[in-house]
Amino acid sequence: MRILVTGASGWIGSASVKELIGAGHHVLGLARSGDAATRITELGAEVVRGSLDDLSSLRAAAALADGIVHLGYNHDFSQMAAAAQTDRAAIDVFADVLQDTGGPLLIASGTLGLASGSVGTEKDMPAADVHPRTENAAYTLSLSERGIRSIVVRFAPTVHGAGGDHGFVAVLARIAREKGISGFIGEGQNRWPAVNRLDAGKLVRLAIDKASAGAVLHAVAEEGVATREIATALGHSLGVPVESIPADLAQAQFEWLSMFFGADIPASSAYTRSLLGWEPTHPTLLEDIAAGHYPGH
Repeated sequence: MRILVTGASGWIGSASVKELIGAGHHVLGLARSGDAATRITELGAEVVRGSLDDLSSLRAAAALADGIVHLGYNHDFSQMAAAAQTDRAAIDVFADVLQDTGGPLLIASGTLGLASGSVGTEKDMPAADVHPRTENAAYTLSLSERGIRSIVVRFAPTVHGAGGDHGFVAVLARIAREKGISGFIGEGQNRWPAVNRLDAGKLVRLAIDKASAGAVLHAVAEEGVATREIATALGHSLGVPVESIPADLAQAQFEWLSMFFGADIPASSAYTRSLLGWEPTHPTLLEDIAAGHYPGH
């Protein structure tokens, strides 16, 4: 198939592009900038110029494809509502192009927002007020009624690996280096699910090849890593002490990340593994930290 990938030059997108090409798909990578175009070319994909903010370019790019992997998103927390609106408009364009074709439309979502404290599954629905993007995932699933093979992949909040992660763990490493303490909140028994970016890319490819319309999948390799273990691994890697941070001082230590780092949000991928035969094989989160992939700068 000819697959258009948004976010093709990004952290998860680049891994997905390589997987898709390796499986014989012809990948069109959406590029907003020259740097992105160069990266997409290096990955072996065809460059299509455009951006999520330019719906005419997006429609033209989508028209060249048989299916779409939509991973591009503005993760600026100060513009959450605007980012979700841009995302919805892009999904509408993709839906118009793919209607009645049976082609796949895969979008990214997250496991954040599933019931806190219990293990979230693919059958659980996230709370609508956690993130405005949640509504876009529900809308995408409904597109199966329009003859589209709609798929939602919920990624673990920590998608880790070598070579350029800018996510939550990278922020934790920066804070630990700047403040000289690798901290966890309270007893640090709350859990974060995690997945290696290479395993996540493989899941995207398997979903395009095998998932049915309306599928909800979890890109989760580790159901939940205790935050104390994450902090300990970072402390050893960075050479700073590991300490418990009282809940009332969490925001001072962890800044905006405190609201996430204190959550207990384990998630399962048992259904996803059974459905697609997906088995993560790449290093775990703690192994990637120990390997020095999170230097904190």
